[in-house]
Amino acid sequence: MIAGLARNPGRPAHPNDVDRMRIERALKSRERYRYVKASITAVAGGYLIESPCCSRNIDIEGGIIDVALLHHNSASACWQVFRKDHKKCVWKLHSTHRRLAAVTDLLNADPERVFWQ
Repeated sequence: MIAGLARNPGRPAHPNDVDRMRIERALKSRERYRYVKASITAVAGGYLIESPCCSRNIDIEGGIIDVALLHHNSASACWQVFRKDHKKCVWKLHSTHRRLAAVTDLLNADPERVFWQ
């Protein structure tokens, strides 16, 4: 094994700054609410995406709302994407993906308008 490339088995792969920045960069290509800056925060096992509520559908004042929660399942090496049910204030599993790029593609298109509300 090449020195310095071995991953610390006691440390989880996510969150990390490299993937957080990849998500941030990818979300600049989204179709909805491109004029607001999304915030990507590291959380245990993944990332929380928040954004100002421009539509005023969730927060009449336009405050910061939850957009998506991304969790990396290390056992299956898959990404779980959760959407927020704002009426019930709970996260609901939306889909599972093998690649982070598939997750950001989904969030950027948001064809069902369940993330960027």
